Amino acid sequence: MKLTEEVENEFIKLEEERGVRLEGNILKLIKPQSTKFEEYIELAIAKDSENRKKRLEITRQIQQQNRELAEKALENNELMVDLKVALEQAEISKEEAVHDLDIMQKKSQFELIGKIVQVALWIIMGVGITTTVLYSIALFNPSVDTTLLGNAWSNLFGILLTNSFSIIGTIMGVKYASEGSSRKPE
Repeated sequence: MKLTEEVENEFIKLEEERGVRLEGNILKLIKPQSTKFEEYIELAIAKDSENRKKRLEITRQIQQQNRELAEKALENNELMVDLKVALEQAEISKEEAVHDLDIMQKKSQFELIGKIVQVALWIIMGVGITTTVLYSIALFNPSVDTTLLGNAWSNLFGILLTNSFSIIGTIMGVKYASEGSSRKPE
């Protein structure tokens, strides 16, 4: 392909003024008329080859980076799956621990309530037996007036009986309330 000298000069001028030159396979087809344009074509071919190598290197770098990013994304996905599994296992373990703690608390509360009831009943029985023995001694002693003692003994048993039911009722109420607060609403 032959160009006129005027067109060749325009291409040379374009390169000098704007730094723009011909590129690509078209350079192989052009037959220069002047030595100056021949130098232009040789320089353009060299620059085009250099630019192609740079673009090819950049393309290879981008492809390598894309492969690395794809590998990292795969690793991230695997880590996310592992994290989800670990989180689910932790939630299950937490629920089991809370359940075990709840059972232990209820057991210790039950044991404590049992001890309180036992102690209260022993005290009530002890006071009742003691007052009965003292009243019996007073009954068999002719020199002691038992009228006042009889009323006191009767009142004392009434108070002991009332207090024993009050203690048991309070304990049962606390037990019922604690069971009610540990239930989850459905």
